[in-house]
Amino acid sequence: MEENVDIAGLSVSGIDSFFGIEGKDIRSFSPLTLAYIGDAVYEIVIRTIIVEKGNAPVNKLHHKASSLVKAVAQKAAMEKILPLLTEEEEAVYKRGRNAKSYTSAKNASVIDYRIATGFEALMGFLYLMGRNERMLELVKIAVNNLV
Repeated sequence: MEENVDIAGLSVSGIDSFFGIEGKDIRSFSPLTLAYIGDAVYEIVIRTIIVEKGNAPVNKLHHKASSLVKAVAQKAAMEKILPLLTEEEEAVYKRGRNAKSYTSAKNASVIDYRIATGFEALMGFLYLMGRNERMLELVKIAVNNLV
């Protein structure tokens, strides 16, 4: 049975049932599709952590969040959690890292951007699989002492 921890009051199973979406095989999704949703999920997790730490001017909140979600920070996060991944999680990360992307980061090297894409693919995979507790566990390790 998959863990089902709500993120920002939402869960994939809740969204699926509300909108009548069923029968998807997450493992067959393109790694860039996983990275697409993973980018958004990771951003909302980071923003939630920062906002719940205390009220602050929006520009300060944005600066803090941006520093944690940029490609270089995601690369550092990936380096922290890589030894802790299961075989399946590592395979998803590598698919994302090796995917041919037609975009590039504004302020990151190609290597950093590819590793960040792998990180986002992993976050998206865990979220869509309903493994939010595992995703949050990895995020906590990755950003510990940074937020």
